[in-house]
Amino acid sequence: MTITKIAGKVFQARQKALERHYTQPELLQQKVLTKLLQQAKDTEYGINHHFAATKSYEDFIRHTPLNTYEELKADIDRMRRGEKNVLWPGKVRWFAKSSGTTNDKSKFIPVSKDGLSHIHYAGSFDTVALYLRNNPNSRLFDGKGLILGGSHTPNYDNKNSLVGDLSAILIENINPIVNFFRVPTKKTALLADFEVKRDKIAHETLNKNITNLSGVPSWMLSVLTRALEISGKSNIHELWPNLEVFFHGGVAFTPYRKLYEQIIANPDMHYMETYNASEGFFGLQDDPDNNALLLMLDYGIFYEFIPMEEFGKDNPTTITLEDVEIGHNYAMVISTSCGLWRYVIGDTIAFTSKKPYKFLITGRTKHFINAFGEELIVDNAEKGLEYTCQMTGAEVLEYTAAPIFMDGHAKCRHQWLIEFAQEPDSIEQFATILDKKLQEINSDYEAKRYKDITLQHLQIVKANHDLFNRWLKSKGKLGGQHKVPRLSNNRRFIDELLEMNK
Repeated sequence: MTITKIAGKVFQARQKALERHYTQPELLQQKVLTKLLQQAKDTEYGINHHFAATKSYEDFIRHTPLNTYEELKADIDRMRRGEKNVLWPGKVRWFAKSSGTTNDKSKFIPVSKDGLSHIHYAGSFDTVALYLRNNPNSRLFDGKGLILGGSHTPNYDNKNSLVGDLSAILIENINPIVNFFRVPTKKTALLADFEVKRDKIAHETLNKNITNLSGVPSWMLSVLTRALEISGKSNIHELWPNLEVFFHGGVAFTPYRKLYEQIIANPDMHYMETYNASEGFFGLQDDPDNNALLLMLDYGIFYEFIPMEEFGKDNPTTITLEDVEIGHNYAMVISTSCGLWRYVIGDTIAFTSKKPYKFLITGRTKHFINAFGEELIVDNAEKGLEYTCQMTGAEVLEYTAAPIFMDGHAKCRHQWLIEFAQEPDSIEQFATILDKKLQEINSDYEAKRYKDITLQHLQIVKANHDLFNRWLKSKGKLGGQHKVPRLSNNRRFIDELLEMNK
C-alpha cells in the first residue's frame, strides 16, 4: 500500500462531510453566522453592535453596517498594537499584508488562531480531500509538495505581533508533520529576497521527488523556469517525472495555462484552482472538468451578496445565499472568525449553480489590473500619473492600461496607452518615473517589480490625437456618461485601441 493510500484515510471523513455542501448549504451558513456572533458577543465590536441580542440575519444587518477596510482600519491598528478583544476575542498576533486602499500603500488583515484553523488550513485540507476524491490513484504523498511562500516582519516593533504575506503566515504556523511532505526548507521558504529564494528553491528541489506544486501561477512559473535553467532539462516532466498536480490561485490561470502545458510537458498533469486570499479561503474547484468553484460554506465565513446594480448606493440591498440568482453579478461581503464584519472584499462573482453553490470570479468592484498578483487600482494609476506629470511637465488627456502576459521566458509587463495633451520631453523618462511611483504607492506592484524577476518595467505607447474619442464613437458611446476603461485585467480594450492607433 502506498503512503498516499494510507494518508488518504485521514481525508475520508471530511470527504463525506463535504456532501452537505450539496444537500444542506443554507443550513451550513445559518450555523456559521450563529457561531460567529456567539464567539464575538463579548468583544468591543460585538458589544457595540448588539451581537448578544442578535437572533436573526435581519437583526444582524440592522445592528451592523457594511464595512470597507477604511471603516475597520482604526480597530485593526489597535489590534496590531496589542489590544485584545477588539474585533475578535483575545489578541491577534498575525496580520496578512495585502495590497493597499485609496489612502494606504498596504492593508493589514487580521489572521486569528480561529481563522488559521477554521478558514485557511481548512481550505488547504479540503483542497487535498477533493483532489484525492477525484484522483483515487494519486501518489501525492509518495513525494513532496513544492509550496511557495512569502516573508514576514515584526509589526510596530512588537515581538508578539507580526505582519507578512498570507503564505508566509501559513508556512510559519503549519503543523510540523506537513514539513515531511513539503519543500523547500522553512528557512528558504520565508526568505524575503525572491531572486535568492528562487535559486535556493531550484537547487533544493533538483533531486527531489516532487509530486505537487502550490502557489501563484506567475511566481511559480518563474521558479520552474529557473529550475530548468539550472538542471539543463528540456521540460519539468524530465526533472520531476512524478509531478501530477498544480494547486493554483491568486490570479486568473487562463493566460498561463498554455505556458504551463509547454514547460511541464505532461499530458496527464492536473490543475486545480483555489480561491484563497488574505481575507479568507472561499472556493475550490471540485470538478476538474468544470472551471466553476464550489463555495465553501462551513468555514468561519458568513457570506452576503450585493447585486452590482445596487453597489455604490448609500444603503445597498444585501442578500444571503438562498436568494442569489444564477448568472447575476454580485459583490461579495464576508463576516469572518478573523474579525472582519460585513466586509466588502472588493471581488465580484456570478453563480453558475445552486445546490451546490458554484461560482466564477468575474472581477473586482473597481477597475484594476491583477494579472500577476499586483492588484493595481485606478486610484494608484491616477496618483502615479499626477506625480509623473508634475515631474515632467506633461499633461495626460486620456489613458488606458492592461497587462502583457508572460511569454516563454516568464517575462511580462504593463502596457499603457496614453494620449498626451502636452507630451513629455522623453517618453522613456516618463515611464521610469511612473513605474517608480507606482511601486511607492502599491506594495504588491512593488513586490512583483522586484529586480524585474516577475513583472518587467512598464511600457508606454503614445496614442494618436483623438484616438480615444474615435474609439468611443465606434462603440456608439461618445459623450454622455461613457468613459474609457482606465485599467483592464485583459487586453480586449487596449488591443482594439492599438489597432486603431496604427
